[in-house]
Amino acid sequence: MSAKTAGTPTPTSSARGGAREQGNPHARFAGSGRSAGTRFHGQSLRAKRSNLLAPLPREFFTRSTLLVAKDLLGHFLVHETPRGRLVGRVVEVEAYRGPKDPASHAYRRTPRSQIMWGPPGTAYVYFTYGNHYCINVVTEPQGTAGAVLLRAVEPLEGIGLMRRRRGTGDNDRLLTSGPGRLTQAMGIGRNHNGVDLTRPPLFLARGPTARPPIASSPRIGIRAAADRPWRFYIPANPYVSRR
Repeated sequence: MSAKTAGTPTPTSSARGGAREQGNPHARFAGSGRSAGTRFHGQSLRAKRSNLLAPLPREFFTRSTLLVAKDLLGHFLVHETPRGRLVGRVVEVEAYRGPKDPASHAYRRTPRSQIMWGPPGTAYVYFTYGNHYCINVVTEPQGTAGAVLLRAVEPLEGIGLMRRRRGTGDNDRLLTSGPGRLTQAMGIGRNHNGVDLTRPPLFLARGPTARPPIASSPRIGIRAAADRPWRFYIPANPYVSRR
């Protein structure tokens, strides 16, 4: 978890459920529309919808933090809300490797970071810089701290609602490109700290079988262990917060 994160959110405007999302909540998966014209390796997301939105099992997260971080790219973050379902494709993450990683919140065990020693697949949500939340998923076997910060997603479904939450108008590049923007757009806050991300309403869902290309770089906005290349992202994706 970087102490300094890109993507400070725009103040939230009044939220109203978008008619498009309510009328056809899965339309964005078919690649229609300027801001979410995404097909993965020629697959029709509408045709594969039931499989793609199956939650990732807890075993997925009970592995090395670095492996989980890389493997999360291309999967989906899903939030089923009273106003509609929000879905984004994970395109950027950072790995934090527990007590041996000086940049990790687990480096010094505190009441706030205690959750990182808990069940893998749990959400670790914290407030930073007094203005936005960050969401991480706990990794490694229970009792061995680790977490992956979700830095950016590509918005796929519920885009009208995301725009209203973010107050960005039609500039969809600013919706979810950064950890603070992501949580605001997806309606994630302090009340989601500790929730199980392997089941609805907030969960990580299985993406296409074919895996995307992956690039790496040092993590963003940290001083300790700043040279470790544990930020992973899909290089050609426009929603990555920084190249």
